[in-house]
Amino acid sequence: MTNLLRKFVNCPFMYSFLLCAYVAVTDGYKPVILVHGLFDGPGQFSSLIKFISESHPGTTVIAIDLYNDDDSIQPLWKQVEGFKKAIYPIMQNSSDGVHLICYSQGGMICRGLLATLDDHNIHSAIFLSAPLAGQYGGIDSRFWWSSMSKKMLYLFCYTAIGQMVSVCNYWNDPYHQRMFLSGNTYLALLNGDRTHANITTWKNNFLRIKKFVLIGGRDDGLISPWQSSLFSFYDDKGNVVDMRNTNWYLKDVFGLRTLDLRKDLVQCELDGIEHIKWPHVEEVYTSCIEEWLRA
Repeated sequence: MTNLLRKFVNCPFMYSFLLCAYVAVTDGYKPVILVHGLFDGPGQFSSLIKFISESHPGTTVIAIDLYNDDDSIQPLWKQVEGFKKAIYPIMQNSSDGVHLICYSQGGMICRGLLATLDDHNIHSAIFLSAPLAGQYGGIDSRFWWSSMSKKMLYLFCYTAIGQMVSVCNYWNDPYHQRMFLSGNTYLALLNGDRTHANITTWKNNFLRIKKFVLIGGRDDGLISPWQSSLFSFYDDKGNVVDMRNTNWYLKDVFGLRTLDLRKDLVQCELDGIEHIKWPHVEEVYTSCIEEWLRA
């Protein structure tokens, strides 16, 4: 097996702030870019990097070292711009394209990237237990509002101040949709719940991907509902509506139905896996990820 050269890459000459990436460098395959989740950083991908390197020893794996730990609560549009500046040079240097694996909140960042990068060359976009349709529950104890009932959180999240916190950017209260539509500045736009001038451009950008892989499971314990990781969500009565019966799918607002009809949408459901364990379970990699890194 090819020996791996692991190093930090700094780009101070490119931006006014420091961007770093944790890189496992070898030859062959398309590069794989990893985007981490809430209150964490590139270190959470140690197991996943090992799985990729062992099965595809010709792979360059880059875990973006940006907006880590407490900085991960910054507003998502700000994070999207930061990750865009870090990822774009990697894509430019990869004429055959790249793969993108986005975990948890990282999936929400990647949704913004896929919508707003006009000329991206992302081949497989793999979303690992990400609250793609929104989050309603599972409040992390590190937030000051963790003791607040989820039924009341909309009062904070759908304000200008609330929208400065990443989690509020995808907090989707099914019982207060009018406030969600008027107060949310991120998810409501990305999923086309609220119309805007960029909706057609964002859809075309999203459809540049070749595979859209959604991974989740009923024992996740954090993503709420867990089916949000498969683009299903609650209706106004608290019942989970399957992805293919949601308005954004039926109306093909941002391209989900088009991907499905192209047979480029993949859903992979695994039971028995807690949220924090998704990047570390080899079965997740072999059953849901590895195949889509071969192209």
